[in-house]
Amino acid sequence: MEHSAGKAPRMKQRIALLGSTGSIGVQTLDIVRENSELFEITTLTAHRNWEALARQAEEFAPDSVVIADDSKYDALRRALADRPVKVYAGADAIRQVVQADTVDTVVNALVGYAGLLPTVAAIEAGKKVALANKETLVCAGSIVMRRAKETGAEIVPVDSEHSAIFQCLNGRRGELKKILLTGSGGPFRGWSREETARVTPEMAVKHPNWSMGAKISVDSATMMNKGLEFIEAMHLFSVRPEDIEILIHPESVVHSAVELIDGTVIAQLGVPDMALPIQYALTWPERRESASERLDLTALSGLHFMKPDFEKLPCLALAVDCAKRGGTAPAVLSAANEAAVALFLGRRLGYNEIYDCVAAALGSIDFIAEPSLEDILAADAAARAFVRERYTSCISSSQ
Repeated sequence: MEHSAGKAPRMKQRIALLGSTGSIGVQTLDIVRENSELFEITTLTAHRNWEALARQAEEFAPDSVVIADDSKYDALRRALADRPVKVYAGADAIRQVVQADTVDTVVNALVGYAGLLPTVAAIEAGKKVALANKETLVCAGSIVMRRAKETGAEIVPVDSEHSAIFQCLNGRRGELKKILLTGSGGPFRGWSREETARVTPEMAVKHPNWSMGAKISVDSATMMNKGLEFIEAMHLFSVRPEDIEILIHPESVVHSAVELIDGTVIAQLGVPDMALPIQYALTWPERRESASERLDLTALSGLHFMKPDFEKLPCLALAVDCAKRGGTAPAVLSAANEAAVALFLGRRLGYNEIYDCVAAALGSIDFIAEPSLEDILAADAAARAFVRERYTSCISSSQ
């Protein structure tokens, strides 16, 4: 390959991909595969799917792989015995590999609370973090953003809504009046509590527009997902709760928008495809050609927006209230919801009981207004213990 005189060749961006076997992880690998001249994978991690992790390691030849579930370590090690790759196990190993000198960017696609401490570790090492894990900022947003500023670590959002806001605000942070956070309303938009009482896991995971994992699909159905995104946006963009307006947008074409101080509204539109925000997070501050489907505006029959009915969306109302309370409330909200959703997916809890469970945890766990990271970890553990004891089942974080 020829390079212009005096100009060094572009170095590949070295990526540690956390949660590589999940939906975001697989799509990230698709982008790496399509842009092999730009990116290389140096680390892959998965929760328990060692077979998929082994196949990915064979294709992308990382320096290391980590399986969070210790019981799967031997099987993974045997599967990769003839490969020059280091094999580790456990949550501590994930936090260690993200700090390696061979890593430039950490893509955190872990599901749930498991993503918090690896993000903190990456920030401590000054890495660029492409963040798809909501719970990192929901639980410890103030601590994480403050530490990122201190270390110079860059946090680039992967969520479609936050990526949209990030793009709309490029160079306009001082002109922001309000964030317009959009959401489809999920598959049960407009349903009464009596109607949602019959919702099954199979119904809840079928999102009308997006293809996602089970946990986030249920969160999207209850609109808890939008509430978590509300809290996340507060920390990512340093705004108050009153500076964010949630809009139901059934078509999922406008991924979010910003209103500027002069009344101008700038929106980011696109097809409902996570490949675009993933690629933008990896290539930022540049924008590159993409193989993603293009949005055909002439094919749209219309774009609709409406205010959410908080009475019919109690999980959303609960999350917004926690955003206003701050302290340990968002951590309790997130932990109790994660445990409750796992119970629901395991058919041990009804759909409407997800809200009941989370509300009960918030009413029972001690509140700390100015928590340390240790306080947040303790609040998370207390919320999970509450759900375990009250609903007679211990469910660990799904992946």
